[in-house]
Amino acid sequence: MPDGRSGQASAVVVGGGFAGVACAKHLAKHDVQVTLIDRHDYNQFQPLLYQVATAQVDPSDIARPLRAMFSRRHAVGVTMAEIAAVDPAARTVTSTDGVTFGGDYLVLALGTVPNFFHTPGAAEHSFPLYSVDDAERLRSRMLAVLEDAHRDPKLVDRGALNFVIVGAGATGVETAGALADCINRLIPKRLGRTFPATIHLVDPSAVVLAPFSDRAHEYARKVLEKYGVQLELGTKVDEVRADRVVLSDGREILTRVVVWAGGIKVPEFVTTSKLPTAPSGRIEVGPDLEVIDTPAVYALGDVANTLDDDGKPFPQLGSVALQAGRCAADNIVADVAGKEHRPFRYRDKGIMAMIGRNAAIAEVGPRRRELHGFLAYTSWLGVHAWLLSGFRARAGALGSWTWDYVASKRAAAYINRPDAAQIDWDS
Repeated sequence: MPDGRSGQASAVVVGGGFAGVACAKHLAKHDVQVTLIDRHDYNQFQPLLYQVATAQVDPSDIARPLRAMFSRRHAVGVTMAEIAAVDPAARTVTSTDGVTFGGDYLVLALGTVPNFFHTPGAAEHSFPLYSVDDAERLRSRMLAVLEDAHRDPKLVDRGALNFVIVGAGATGVETAGALADCINRLIPKRLGRTFPATIHLVDPSAVVLAPFSDRAHEYARKVLEKYGVQLELGTKVDEVRADRVVLSDGREILTRVVVWAGGIKVPEFVTTSKLPTAPSGRIEVGPDLEVIDTPAVYALGDVANTLDDDGKPFPQLGSVALQAGRCAADNIVADVAGKEHRPFRYRDKGIMAMIGRNAAIAEVGPRRRELHGFLAYTSWLGVHAWLLSGFRARAGALGSWTWDYVASKRAAAYINRPDAAQIDWDS
């Protein structure tokens, strides 16, 4: 369906994450003119945001300017915009400032936003972890409460050293383990003293890392408890206030740091558009990733309800998004050439989760061979270093991990977000 004026097909790709970037790169190789739109001007490696938040890596290690990624692909133009509406019939999207973008094909890979599940105060007083900005704000807040407690130990009784993490999935568990490691190893060297800090990991489920095996559940639980993390399983957060959380069993935990890793949802404008959606709110797509009954419009990654052969949604993983981006691009190229689409076939390479120093879980291959401990730890480091975009990012991350492991020092442990760091202890 090429543009009649130029003879060259055009596509608007919304979202600069795994799926959007993979799709744009593949389309550019086949001479499709691409407009890539994202609310940020950078691509971020989301699985390592928790390491930015706990000062293990620098933001520049996991974020790369989108224009730099496409500097040699003249068929890709990058635009920074916040999308507020989509018109699937016209294959256009409109930004919050009223600018409309359209093409022969529309690819929606715009990711998700935090789901607070209508928890009172969660949006106002907790710290989600879905962008580099989120990670920097959380890092500044965590370091700030430690500095405040160092200056005035009386603040400990007011919750200065209580940290609450909501959600015991991969993000919550990895953040809890990294924070415990930071408090137990980094902070004593930084400030010359230990702190009686407490980390609470809250989840309504009875286990941590629910997608993993029972053996992995038990391993992760033991490691976290060894690190001093208090598991509040089978419990929900009913309310988040400025100085505490209220749990479903009536208990209150005084805290000034609440990390929200409790779930994600599609952006609000998707659910109010004319796109077909599943009960989860995700966009319904066919086997070829084209939106149901909506020709030339594709949905990818976390925003799409992509089903496997058994009719179950694929997990919301970067590997799924990456492969879906390439598949959608192949189908657009096929459509331009008048050829048939091919169905999406996900090659499952397994799942991984880092818990802490020398402790990780990996279930690899289609048969889910399970690894624990140091071998899984080194495998996790190798896989994530390889997935980072560009030699400089890989070298930077590997250097940060090595320095942290050997010297227990973190160059990224600095406060640069005063808006998040400043706390009114008298309120």
